[in-house]
Amino acid sequence: MTLTGCAVSSPPPVVDIYQQDQRAGKVTSGSHRVQRGETLYSIAWRYGWDYRSLARANNIGAPYTIYPGQVISFAGGSPRETTPERPAASTPSRTASSAGSSSSTASTPTPAPPPPPKSSSPSATGPVNWQWPANGELLERYSSAAGGRRGIAIGGREGSPVVAAAGGRVVYRGSGLTGYGNLLIIKHNDRWLSAYAHNKKLLVKEGDRVDAGQEIATMGASGTLHTQLHFEIRKDGQPVDPLALLPRKS
Repeated sequence: MTLTGCAVSSPPPVVDIYQQDQRAGKVTSGSHRVQRGETLYSIAWRYGWDYRSLARANNIGAPYTIYPGQVISFAGGSPRETTPERPAASTPSRTASSAGSSSSTASTPTPAPPPPPKSSSPSATGPVNWQWPANGELLERYSSAAGGRRGIAIGGREGSPVVAAAGGRVVYRGSGLTGYGNLLIIKHNDRWLSAYAHNKKLLVKEGDRVDAGQEIATMGASGTLHTQLHFEIRKDGQPVDPLALLPRKS
């Protein structure tokens, strides 16, 4: 990802699974220039922000559409230029292969659609009923220590199913976040998101609604040395221990 020259002091750290940079956390200086394929959700995830706070800081309204070349500020306010000039309405629409993507995806600029209706199940900010995203041995636990894993690692065979841990909408599909390999991010309501990393094959698209237990990917080793699922849960943009929320295994 490209950082603009308006960064304050040192450039913002790249936040990865293992939080190897001691400064990792919510980045509060500098800025990021949107690249093709990014969404506001993936940028917020990478830099430790709640997507709603990042949207407010940059005057981006729902449904959080962003465009390649747009500058996202982490300094708590809008940068001087946050949105590039949009082409005329006659610009050809995206190809059929990307038509199912979320409106927040950074792609060829198109007129923003009207805001979608708010989800009513679960409630906009209420609790989520979680289930395990894969069957397999728990290889590594969540750790809040510097250098610790910000989720859990579940082992398994290559190609085994990865399922949605709760119902929601896919808000990111891609491989643009360092250390995550082929990644899916699901928004469950306004406060809760979950991430599924290192997949071999992604079976859903951005914008798809998924049910709890629905197969969304197959397990793989993208971005890691061994076949595993790295699973994260974030509440208001902050990582939480999935084992405190998942049902206890018998």
